[in-house]
Amino acid sequence: MSSEIKTASSSPWPTASEISIPDHERYSRQILFPGIGADGQQRLAAAHVAIVGCGATGAATASLLARAGVGTLTLIDRDFVEPSNLQRQILFDETDARDALPKAEAARRKIALFNSSITVVPRVADLVPANIDDLLSPAHLILDATDNFETRYLINDFAVRQSIPWIYAAAIGAYAATMNILPTRLSGKGDEAALQTACLACIFPKPPTGPVETCDTSGILSTAVNFAASLQTTEALKLLTGQPHLMRRTLLSFDLWSNEKSEISTSTPRPGCTVCGDRVFSHLAGEGRPHITLCGRNSVQIHERHRPVDLPAMRTRLALQTDLHDLRANDLLLRFRRGDYTFTLFSDGRAVIQGTTDITLARSLYARFIGS
Repeated sequence: MSSEIKTASSSPWPTASEISIPDHERYSRQILFPGIGADGQQRLAAAHVAIVGCGATGAATASLLARAGVGTLTLIDRDFVEPSNLQRQILFDETDARDALPKAEAARRKIALFNSSITVVPRVADLVPANIDDLLSPAHLILDATDNFETRYLINDFAVRQSIPWIYAAAIGAYAATMNILPTRLSGKGDEAALQTACLACIFPKPPTGPVETCDTSGILSTAVNFAASLQTTEALKLLTGQPHLMRRTLLSFDLWSNEKSEISTSTPRPGCTVCGDRVFSHLAGEGRPHITLCGRNSVQIHERHRPVDLPAMRTRLALQTDLHDLRANDLLLRFRRGDYTFTLFSDGRAVIQGTTDITLARSLYARFIGS
């Protein structure tokens, strides 16, 4: 991607004359807003946004961007829909939870019901160094809707290396936070420039230490999720319509229950930052990348094999096991239960094993039933 957003025809960002609005009536109220207008709507139609994570924040953000008319959305998520998601994850319903449908695919199907004129690309995958170029390179903007800092640092490395803007977002309990990361100078309409901001590593040189709150330990309000998604989406709209100079240059956090608010300036990179200063991308190199225990589910994800799996053939083989229960499969995943453990196997060989946080045990169970 170019280091600047320009209106020249050579830029990846089309001008108003290069693309037509597919449905003027659909976006008529948004076009009336002076900040968007007809030109901005056409820019949105030409934009490509990647959303990493389709849980609570990601589902809300995807819905808002789809309704706003962003032309292409790539939805990346490693997980599947469960009943506990329905309290806050607005694109999913009880059928999705009953079928354990992958969140990226469930989101695509729901978005198609209210805006079939845009392109939604579901990617049922765990974002890791080996696939990050394939998943994120086409995007003009990356939106974080993950639940762990390991993936956020990976996104930050990639975005800084490729000079692609991204927006951090988090929600837990009644707390919401967002931060815009502009890895390079961006120019927009009228050549109004937005200078480079701090990156994630400037503000958080090291990941949080000690006990880390999750939705399992602290709960979460759907209002906090939607607040974070609304802030993130609004900042995205500013960028995608060629107005990066209007984007907030702080790490903003707000507790909706206590009404406590804080802002930390992110207007300039931190001197000596390893990532955006020294350009050392240790997370892209995969250094020390662990197996990730998923948020609030007493589960371990096995993602070290990365091999395609023939799910129908695997189902036929596993059907011979007398101690497996609730065995079912579709084109996207296979699930079964064995004692206290529930297995969900994806077509890329990745698996989520619920019922334990013991990585050694999870690996052993994977090898026994899926293969080594």
